[in-house]
Amino acid sequence: MRYNVLACDYDETLARAGQVADETIEVLERLSRAGIKLLLVTGRELDDLLSVFPHPALFDLVVAENGGLLYDPRQHTCDALAEPPPPELAERLREVGVSPLGIGQVLVATREPHDHDVLEAIHDLGLELQVIYNKGAVMVLPPGVNKATGLTAALDRLGLSRHSVVAVGDGENDHAFLTAAECGAAVANALPALRDACDLCLDGEAGRGVAELAGKLLAGDLDGLAIPRHDVLLGHAEGDEVRLPTYGVGLLVAGPSGSGKSTVTTALLERLAGDGYQCVIVDPEGDYAEYPGVTVLGDPDRVPGVDEVVHVLEQPGHSVAINLIGLQLRDRPTYFAELLPRLSGLRAKLGHPHWLVLDEAHHLMPAEVRHVPIEDPGDLGAVLMITVHPDAMSPSALRLVTSTVAVGKEPESTLAAFAGARGLEAPSLRPFPDGDLALWHDGTAEARRLTLAPARIERTRHRRKYAAGTMAKDKSFYFTGPEERLRLRARNLHTFVELSEGVDDDTWMHHLRRGDYSAWIRDCLGDAELADEVAALERAERDGPPQESRRRVADLIGARYTLPAEPTAYDPDHKDR
Repeated sequence: MRYNVLACDYDETLARAGQVADETIEVLERLSRAGIKLLLVTGRELDDLLSVFPHPALFDLVVAENGGLLYDPRQHTCDALAEPPPPELAERLREVGVSPLGIGQVLVATREPHDHDVLEAIHDLGLELQVIYNKGAVMVLPPGVNKATGLTAALDRLGLSRHSVVAVGDGENDHAFLTAAECGAAVANALPALRDACDLCLDGEAGRGVAELAGKLLAGDLDGLAIPRHDVLLGHAEGDEVRLPTYGVGLLVAGPSGSGKSTVTTALLERLAGDGYQCVIVDPEGDYAEYPGVTVLGDPDRVPGVDEVVHVLEQPGHSVAINLIGLQLRDRPTYFAELLPRLSGLRAKLGHPHWLVLDEAHHLMPAEVRHVPIEDPGDLGAVLMITVHPDAMSPSALRLVTSTVAVGKEPESTLAAFAGARGLEAPSLRPFPDGDLALWHDGTAEARRLTLAPARIERTRHRRKYAAGTMAKDKSFYFTGPEERLRLRARNLHTFVELSEGVDDDTWMHHLRRGDYSAWIRDCLGDAELADEVAALERAERDGPPQESRRRVADLIGARYTLPAEPTAYDPDHKDR
């Protein structure tokens, strides 16, 4: 199931004229019995809500005051989610005769046309507050507080993810709320602007619309609903973006060693994690041991227990890399066979994780494995499998594949190997001269070339290496001087700057006048922008003072790369001296 949380607005969504029909109550009870978490998200003050709605305990949590208050109806506890406006505001509004006037724990509320009095009072008092409208209601709240922030607080309290939520509403103040959910639905009586912006327009009004949505949720009809705004960017083809759904996908990334599989994976992971999807990376070779923003479990001396993995994943904000480098190759399929149903069970209970990433998938599900204990990628949200040898994978695993990305110089061969392993006819490859990938969707006769949209994180990793890591000998810079009496190796940009301060002026100016610095940056670091800046400096300073050009080159490097705060001792490789 894709969704395990239903979040409802109250007035004119769940309720009509403040009252919830018995039939709607029965639908909510059915959802609760099915294990669906229920959240009520309303602009009403809490006491006002409780005076008209006698069944708050149907809901796991109530967000009141348009995101300002979080109420637990079973524990009868209430927490303000922001500081209230100062009392002077309510006093001023009473003085000018604003009525009705509601004063909540965080919210101040009235109705149009008193919004003019409200705005004038906020201006005169010099307050930083926001005014939110909802079908004639006027609500004053601290900046940044809305139904979306209240929904986030409720989900955090329950340990759930917004990517497991379907939300339903009707008014202006529901825009942010529906956008924050994975699927936003609007009842038939919703404002036209909300219906135009939502993911799903319901046929029924108010409670009937909620019942209609509940029926789709229970039947699993929402699982296959396309929500393009969540699709993850893969690359570009002929000027158009190429995106993949974030649910129900079985994606295979295949190609020879060194062909760019990790580059594709890194790009997708960066965008998925950046949008809050929880990813589980099963890492047989320890390649993700230093991946930023991921909790790494395991090391060469310790294999993480499955219970440990599941415990960390209970919090949706933690993506996890399971490092299996300490596990012998023959034992990896058994470990994975134990892990997989636990992950599926966790998702059934909490709605996450969202993506399972299997590096070296042929290690985890080799051809000898006859049965993989999941029937559909949606059982785990989505699955990304990376392999050099698709034909060495279990046929049961290959049946999970819905799309294939082939990387390398001969994508036709990779696609043919996968097709052969599946017993399919290999696709034709649509020509696109600038493409570095080929994408083939299951059930189609043609694959298409595209250009990968690279990850920012990949560039950041290279920048860190270039700044302070050790570059290969053929990528390093060598200060030789005009007579080539020297051979001082700069292994990275930091040692380049250090050495530039110590070499004699003739050596420095020799390389500057030849354009060696910009050529190295362009050809070995691949930073064309910095190379252009340094090349312009080389031309301008060819007859200038050496100390000035040294300083300016160092400043240009420092503006783009983070160099170590403390100088490092130069420890040259004696073979390179």
